[in-house]
Amino acid sequence: MTKRIITIDGPAGAGKTSVSRSLSRNLGCIYVDTGALYRGVALEVKRAAIDWERDAVLEPFLSQISLSFVRDGDEPVLTSSGENISSLIRTPEISMLASAISARPCVRKALLGLQRSIAEKEDTVFEGRDMGTVVFPHADHKFFLFADLDTRALRRFEENQAPAQDLSEVKEMMGSRDARDAGREVAPLKPAEDAVLIDSTHMSLEEVVQKIVAKITQ
Repeated sequence: MTKRIITIDGPAGAGKTSVSRSLSRNLGCIYVDTGALYRGVALEVKRAAIDWERDAVLEPFLSQISLSFVRDGDEPVLTSSGENISSLIRTPEISMLASAISARPCVRKALLGLQRSIAEKEDTVFEGRDMGTVVFPHADHKFFLFADLDTRALRRFEENQAPAQDLSEVKEMMGSRDARDAGREVAPLKPAEDAVLIDSTHMSLEEVVQKIVAKITQ
């Protein structure tokens, strides 16, 4: 039986993670944070201190990495060679490195198969930046979640992932990542032509989830 695929794309701070987690519980689907996979690669690259801008170095390194999601109750946990790295990948430094590394074609190719293999097993909500455009162009339901930069920066700041930063620094870093993700040649950040666009600037988590569920079940 074909499994149902739901994609939630959009920039950082738009609420993708919270919405995707809540939506997966609402629909009884598996939730996959694909951005975590790229963060996992970035973490291992940083640990190994390799020259990731050279494909001759990066490609064999990727073949040695073993990333996977395992369940911890209702929550997916990212592991690298069996080590839980979920708490290590949510720093500003890893975020920026993941954004840069994700533009490398060999990285996207390496993770493409993993993402699609997950979709073959269970109904899944995939969160990312190119899920509906590149990874799952024929997904059953596609959504693109966005919000204005001030709102997204405030949300990220209030998450307290980087207590040493002030709000202006968070906003500047987020704006830089927006430009990089949207301007890259490989899988740029943009909504799929058939995606439902949702502006979450003035919407609560519950309102966004209800709108998505209504679209899926209509």
